[in-house]
Amino acid sequence: MKFKTLLLLSGFLPFFALGQANDFTLSGKIGNLSKPAKAYLDYMDNGVSREDSTEVVDGSFQFTGPLSGVANARLALDHHGGGKQKAIYTGDVVYIYFSKEKIVFTSKDSLQNAVVSGSKVYDEFVAYNKQIGGTIMALTKAVNADFNSGTPEQQRDAAYIKAVDARFRNNIKAREAKQFLFAKTHPNSYFGLVALSESAGTSVDVAKVSPVYQALAQNLRDTDMGKELAQRIAANSATAIGSSAPLFSQNNVIGKPVSLEQLRGKVVLLEFWASWCGPCRAENPNLVKDYSRYKEKGFEILAVSLDQSKENWLKAIEQDGLPWLHVSDLKGWNNEVGRLYGIRAVPANFLLDKDGKVIASNLRGEDLNKKLASLFN
Repeated sequence: MKFKTLLLLSGFLPFFALGQANDFTLSGKIGNLSKPAKAYLDYMDNGVSREDSTEVVDGSFQFTGPLSGVANARLALDHHGGGKQKAIYTGDVVYIYFSKEKIVFTSKDSLQNAVVSGSKVYDEFVAYNKQIGGTIMALTKAVNADFNSGTPEQQRDAAYIKAVDARFRNNIKAREAKQFLFAKTHPNSYFGLVALSESAGTSVDVAKVSPVYQALAQNLRDTDMGKELAQRIAANSATAIGSSAPLFSQNNVIGKPVSLEQLRGKVVLLEFWASWCGPCRAENPNLVKDYSRYKEKGFEILAVSLDQSKENWLKAIEQDGLPWLHVSDLKGWNNEVGRLYGIRAVPANFLLDKDGKVIASNLRGEDLNKKLASLFN
């Protein structure tokens, strides 16, 4: 459509440019890959989870999208048409950070061997990893090489396996110590926040972590990651043994609110899980037995799902035959109850007494069975 006066059109240009300024562009040129090759991008933008996919044509692909700050992302490239999950778990995948930039991946064969340009945030991410001893993926790759360097006989030997595992865990601990130091010495860096969040873990040492958190720049503490870490610090005290479990209300499978407070008078297992969590699903048969054994004696399970897909959530409940109470806000890792309780991994649980006080946490299998038997028998 053409207009006689350019003034009318130019009047819209600043608004259009403003909208584009909040976008990022991520593109790649990986060899000469074409259909059925496909690229998949999942990224977290200040607490909002986003995903996208695109076909690869003559090695080229491109993503654009909105971005409010710094994104942490997973980029996976499916070379042969095996699908997203295969690309993520057995294929060509990288984990990166970027901002409102034009980031470009260039390689003859793969994402993992690509040269990355156009992103100051990515360059800072690379420098950060050099200081802390590498990414988790790099340490995992190293431990696999360590294990594979052994003879077939060694690889079947329990002592050899234990020694390799011990070296790996020592490397993780050394990395966490360097992350904590990085956080202390880089209070104005986004990766100072990343370092503190990762090194703090789930069982936060409040006395150690809180002062470093308070020293971070206010704009970092105001990000979703900063707020989540603050919640985790608070949750560590709120969910300690003997504490009254934080109260909440969340909708069940038919959209009606269920509150923790309404379960007072019962022993409650507050179970955090998800349909996509293999270990969670593996524990469900044991929970079914315990529920059947003790429900008439005052035992209840309140399961909080970290799913995003309601269909997958309901399907898992039906498939596993889970007759207890279920709630979710379908926000994935941003589930409000999960954040309230400082959940960073599933399965996770808290066992509450009839007064709503925490009496145990993260009990599974025989440990849970024994604890319930001691309470009800």
